[in-house]
Amino acid sequence: MRKYIKRTDLLSIICGTFFMAFATQCIYDPVGLVTGGFMGLGIIVRSLTSAWGGGVPIGATNLILNVPLFIIGYLRMGRKYLGRTFFATLLLSLWLSVIPDINLPEGDYLIAALFGGIASGAGVGLVFRAGASTGGTDMVAALVRTWLPQYSITRILQAVDAVIVAAGALVFGIRPTLYAVAAIYIAAKITDGVMVGFAYSDGVYIISERYGEISQKIIKELDRGVTGLSARGMYTDREKCLLYCVVPKKELYMLKQIVCTTDEEAFVIVTDVREVFGEGFRSYSEEI
Repeated sequence: MRKYIKRTDLLSIICGTFFMAFATQCIYDPVGLVTGGFMGLGIIVRSLTSAWGGGVPIGATNLILNVPLFIIGYLRMGRKYLGRTFFATLLLSLWLSVIPDINLPEGDYLIAALFGGIASGAGVGLVFRAGASTGGTDMVAALVRTWLPQYSITRILQAVDAVIVAAGALVFGIRPTLYAVAAIYIAAKITDGVMVGFAYSDGVYIISERYGEISQKIIKELDRGVTGLSARGMYTDREKCLLYCVVPKKELYMLKQIVCTTDEEAFVIVTDVREVFGEGFRSYSEEI
């Protein structure tokens, strides 16, 4: 396996699948929080079969449901698509089988939604960073799109997971489902943070007649680079210089102070920037 997966990616998959299994086995399942995916189906199946010696294990359900998907996926998408996903799916099922049943929330839905969302979101983010997935509804969406290309994978995935969450509401009731929705939101935010980082920056566009003075102050006082772009004001039909600068959020206030004290007539646009690589920000070696 090491021949095909870098050591860092291998570690990400191992840790990521553990966090996902831990959240499902020890947090979501004890209180009946169904957050979608095959593990959500596993929680439903385990509850419905609880009279049969404790119910069908979630890991077994996850593995059984994924087997036909991998066969279909291999026939339609080829081996390259399935490599890391197959490994991550097996590992997730293994973790679900070996992690003991521990009721961490003890009936507290808020704790389950909060810490379950954090753990599962971190797990999914680590797996995605390694260029893998854990099969399940992700693969269902990818396969369905081969038959229905007019729909995006995201829309198909949302529809499939919505059906699973609705099924959870029928089995466990509306209250756990409402907390499950909160857990899904938290998990999505944590997943984004793990994949692209939590150190967000701001991209700032500045239009000013005193662009030269503003750019020099930004360079000297903030030690940030500034790019001047040629632009044309369509109202005046005049050539202008549009300044563009990326700064960490903590420096945005200082940049706005520089602009407003230099030119009160300046036009400023601030946008969110998710990832920034290069001098003064993250290095490429941190990502690779």
